[in-house]
Amino acid sequence: MPDHILTERRGAVGLVTLNRPEVLNAWNAPMRTALVEALDSLERDPEIRAIVMTGAGERAFGAGQDLNETKTFDADRAEQWVAEWERLYDRIRSLSKPLIAALNGLAAGSAFQVVLLCDLRIGHAGVRMGQPEINSGIASTTGPWIMREHLGLARTIDLTLTGRLMDAEECREVGLINRLVPQERVLDEALALAEELAAKPPVAMRLDKQRFREMTEAGFRDCLAAGQRIQREAYGSGEPARMMEAFLARRGAAKAG
Repeated sequence: MPDHILTERRGAVGLVTLNRPEVLNAWNAPMRTALVEALDSLERDPEIRAIVMTGAGERAFGAGQDLNETKTFDADRAEQWVAEWERLYDRIRSLSKPLIAALNGLAAGSAFQVVLLCDLRIGHAGVRMGQPEINSGIASTTGPWIMREHLGLARTIDLTLTGRLMDAEECREVGLINRLVPQERVLDEALALAEELAAKPPVAMRLDKQRFREMTEAGFRDCLAAGQRIQREAYGSGEPARMMEAFLARRGAAKAG
């Protein structure tokens, strides 16, 4: 299997890199599985006290779902797909160690959601984030839940229905980016913050993170149950496949031009 996820140690900090730069680190099933396994390993390692996650290349943390995978889904596969996301999101939410996102460009769709599940986010002026899934025919369920937790209902409706991307300054203003630094400093700043958090008392850190998870658990489980129901209906209708094919065709024509 290709190394879709890279891990390395930086002292007490584990660095995780999403590694499909040729497709802007877009997700597929092997990549989701590999990320869960990498986070499992770092969670078990007693010498790792904090984690930084970033994307390979300079253009994107992650472009979201790889549409070449989801364009073939039927209703049954769509329901399984939601279960795959549940496994990944549950793994992130249950980490006892702080998780920091080092944002090196675009974070869209499910990559945006993963960024919001991180505890803190470091970015630069070129970062863009949002929930453009509607543009490719994907109904949003987990995205609106996590956006509402951070942003409230009005902005969640805006981002979900328009599919627009926020620039870095808007993200900072609404609290989604904690620190804006020059692009070449993003990873170093994230690692420095991770080292600072790694030095905090570990039991207090674990219990604080546990409580944040408890506070949001009911909404998380509700959005997943809704996701299975909604994605089954959406993919059963055939609309996502048609929209994704059209989206990919437009993108291919734009590249060719």
